Amino acid sequence: MAIMSQTRWHPRYRTLLRAYLTISLLSLLVACGAAHAERVQDLATVAGVRGNQLIGYGLVVGLDGTGDQTTQTPFTVLSIENMLAKFGVQVPANANPQLKNVAAVTVHATLPPFSKPGQTIDITVSSIGNATSLRGGSLIMTPLRGADGQVYAMAQGSVLVSGFGVKGADGSSITVNVPSSGTIPNGATVERSVPTSFDSRPYVTLNLDTPDFTTAARLTSAINKTFGPGTAEALDAVSVRVRAPMDSSQRIAYVSTLENLKVDPGTPPARVIINSRTGTVVISSGVHVLPAAVSSGSLSVTITERYSASQPNPFATGSTTVLPHSTLDVRQEKAHMFKFPAGVNLNEIVRAVNSVGAAPGDLVAILEALKEAGALRAQLIVI
Repeated sequence: MAIMSQTRWHPRYRTLLRAYLTISLLSLLVACGAAHAERVQDLATVAGVRGNQLIGYGLVVGLDGTGDQTTQTPFTVLSIENMLAKFGVQVPANANPQLKNVAAVTVHATLPPFSKPGQTIDITVSSIGNATSLRGGSLIMTPLRGADGQVYAMAQGSVLVSGFGVKGADGSSITVNVPSSGTIPNGATVERSVPTSFDSRPYVTLNLDTPDFTTAARLTSAINKTFGPGTAEALDAVSVRVRAPMDSSQRIAYVSTLENLKVDPGTPPARVIINSRTGTVVISSGVHVLPAAVSSGSLSVTITERYSASQPNPFATGSTTVLPHSTLDVRQEKAHMFKFPAGVNLNEIVRAVNSVGAAPGDLVAILEALKEAGALRAQLIVI
């Protein structure tokens, strides 16, 4: 028994046990910290790798009498005449075509990065005239241009419309969704690729989706720990420049590794977002309030108008007169007062406001008053 007791409490075993517990605790802390880490591709984008907007003007034909009223949209008739002229069909000058199965439309799409000629992209078709529906129509060949005026894709195909509209003879109508707009999956063929600077420089730049100095510093540190000191350099709160190989295949694998690194982003600033149109209030988790007392109540005034007739004496001259009688009623609900202690968090703020039954408008007034009093430790943003 003595030997077992000495072996169990030997200093060397106690040191090993203490080291094991320390390593286990550090592993647990690292695991807890990693649970909040996010991938780089969820926090940042590679500079120069982006889509480009395309737009075009075209005609949708084959509609069942739901096209433009050409008397109010003369550009539709001009477009048809120009198209027919290209095919050698001359429209008489005194002709007044009434086209109910044609609609002038705009076509827009986004050209994904690295798109190559021959690939197809989805497009959206929207009426710009007074066409009531594009259902059943087909878009004829329409060039799609970029901001530089160059044609990057050609669009054509049958329009898919999710909405519909029905109109009765008496003028009554019902509309579901938006029948004057539709889509054409794979409706445009890429004709020109957009050059990028992805592999033309000895580095790549990662741009954070949300500017934050802490996140930029942690991203730089994580890259340098993985690829070696001096690999990454934070330029500002948004951009981090990373040295990269010039070979295309190596650079793709390198950027793939960068995108899958785990980084613990910085805590966002304390903010209170108020939507003045809908009354929606969003409070971030970092909001704190200094000691303050708040009283919230409402005052309602009701005015009731009543009228009575005044009849003259039968033996006297006069006329009947209408006399108004106004009743004024003022009511004020009980004003609830509650106190915010120092450093209350989001849960306590919501619990205190809900306990008095404050409406969204009252909550907005309370938050604005706290900000003016200097008790709200947060940015108050009204959208």
